[in-house]
Amino acid sequence: MAKPRILVIDDEAAIRDSLKMTLEYEGYEFIGAATGQEGLTLAERDNPDLVLLDVKMPGMDGLEVLDRLRNMNETLPVVVVSGHGTISTAVEATKKGAFDFIEKPFASERVLVSLRNALDQRQLRDENRSLKKEVEVRHQMIGDSQGLKQVMAAVGRAAPTNATVLIQGESGVGKELVARTIHRNSLRSRERFIQVNCAAIPEELIESELFGHEKGSFTGATEKQVGKFEQADRGTIFLDEVGDMSQKTQAKVLRVLQEGEVERLGSARTIKVDVRVIAATNKNLEEEIEKGGFREDLYFRLAVIPIHVPPLRERPEDVPALVRHYMEYFSRQNNVRPKRISSVALDALSRYRWKGNIRELRNTVERLIIMTGADTIDLADLPESVRSPSAGPAPPKLTGDSDSAKAGTLREFKENAERAFLVGKLRENGWNISKTAEVIGTPRSNLYKKLEQYQITQESDG
Repeated sequence: MAKPRILVIDDEAAIRDSLKMTLEYEGYEFIGAATGQEGLTLAERDNPDLVLLDVKMPGMDGLEVLDRLRNMNETLPVVVVSGHGTISTAVEATKKGAFDFIEKPFASERVLVSLRNALDQRQLRDENRSLKKEVEVRHQMIGDSQGLKQVMAAVGRAAPTNATVLIQGESGVGKELVARTIHRNSLRSRERFIQVNCAAIPEELIESELFGHEKGSFTGATEKQVGKFEQADRGTIFLDEVGDMSQKTQAKVLRVLQEGEVERLGSARTIKVDVRVIAATNKNLEEEIEKGGFREDLYFRLAVIPIHVPPLRERPEDVPALVRHYMEYFSRQNNVRPKRISSVALDALSRYRWKGNIRELRNTVERLIIMTGADTIDLADLPESVRSPSAGPAPPKLTGDSDSAKAGTLREFKENAERAFLVGKLRENGWNISKTAEVIGTPRSNLYKKLEQYQITQESDG
């Protein structure tokens, strides 16, 4: 492991010599400079991990050097020392970004403690920056299709505001990525992003999870719990699968949106919260409202800015970029040498209709990276379902009235007729899902359900 490199800028040779012995004895690498200008030159050339800087020096003084060091590298920690220490000098040095201020004469242990603290803080900051970068890479939206461009345009308009956003789309299309991108580009980006999967929390626990509870408020409540809305105060809360919340919970969420306050279970006290709400669902909430499963007033509160994320099969041109992105990502994650992919295999991945959308593609690429022994992923390495998407029993096709006539029951007749109608309309509209849904007067999500129900695909019915 490389020794931390310490640059000492001090015009007194005796101080530099003393610090050189102390620092090298403690395992640091020492670099010395007698003037501010020399120190700046060494800082640029040798890239030190920390600077120990004297204030009173001939020519350029320490505070001016500090300014220039901060302009050169704002993450470089600087510890300022002075034999003429005053409170005003210490305050000014701190305002300019110094990590610590030490008066001369100083004890070696005092300097070493300050250096260790400054280096530890820098390491934590660097690790935090690396983790944030890793999160950004993991939650990056990849693609250049028209559908994704429309999503990104909506994100760009929504992000700087405080408006609630409702993200709709099939499972696996990347609704969480959209939510995180909105938060990352918002004025709340420095605050917390709290995610809640409403479908994964049991009904009897979701209110406690969202709003918190007081100790003893119900059986098993042995400690006070702060709810997710409180945790997200000044930040963003992402309610994933919001369509799975009960009517009771919906009413409480509506209150938070309307009043900006929550009430813990077992408490009569209300707590003010400043939270930006982003919700997501793979359900058609308008249909759920008609069925009585979702509150219309909450829907209108959530859908101030609605964003629909198209499924991957509607933007196949994004598949090659996604495949290459995940190949690089999973090679790093699994410590595997980067692989190439043949054009034939990439073409097969682009033609495949990803029912699980990006989530399914992501898992497929990870499996290929780990399980493919060769340096190049070829067609033979792909799963059978991807190599031959039409493999398996072919769905029943309808070509005319004779198919309906073969139906044994009224239900079969209706289903056959509906399938034939949908196939005909899809062909008329060039298999454009959005256009077809608009022409036949049904929500796009409902049309997708019908396509899955009747196993309608362009490959088999086009």
